[in-house]
Amino acid sequence: MTAPSLLIRPSAAADNPAITEIYADSVRHGTGTFEIEAPDCDEIALRRDAVVSQRLPWLVVQSATEVLGYAYASPFRPRPAYRYCVEDSIYLAAAARGRGIGRLLLVELMARCEAWGARQMLAVIGDAANGASIDVHAGLGFRRVGCIDAVGWKFERWLDVVFMQRALGRGNATAPGH
Repeated sequence: MTAPSLLIRPSAAADNPAITEIYADSVRHGTGTFEIEAPDCDEIALRRDAVVSQRLPWLVVQSATEVLGYAYASPFRPRPAYRYCVEDSIYLAAAARGRGIGRLLLVELMARCEAWGARQMLAVIGDAANGASIDVHAGLGFRRVGCIDAVGWKFERWLDVVFMQRALGRGNATAPGH
C-alpha cells in the first residue's frame, strides 16, 4: 500500500467502533499499552471526546475501505505548567504494522500539535523491547530521555517504560507566544 492511497483525517464519532477494535487488539496482544482489559466503545468515545474537547488532535488513517490506525495527543499532565507539553499515542491495526503508516500518522500529529501551540512532545512507550515504536520516534527526531524499569506486569513478565522527547516549533528557545 502506498501513501497516496491513504487518508489521514480528524477522527469522528463514527470511527469509534474501528478505534475500539484496533485498541482492543493492542490490549490483548501487545505491550505498547499496559491496560489488561480492553475498554468498550462507550469508554473509547469518552476518551476521544476528552481529547477533542481540548482541541487536541485525534487522527485516523484510512484506506479506501477501512480505518487502519489512529493517533492522538493528550496533555502530559493536568497541572497548568505542563500546558505546552503533550504525549502522543499511536495504534495500528495488525495488518497495517510495518508499512510506515505509524510514521505518517506521527508526522501529521506533530504538525497539528505544533499548530495547536505545543512546544514539547513526549512518547511514553510501553515495553523497552518495543523496537518499532522506539525506531519510529527516533527516526523523527525524538531522543530517549529515560526508562523506568519493571513498572508494568503483563503477559507474565515485567515491562519497562521508555520516555522519548522532541521539541516542537521553537521548543524552549522562546517563551510561549513568541
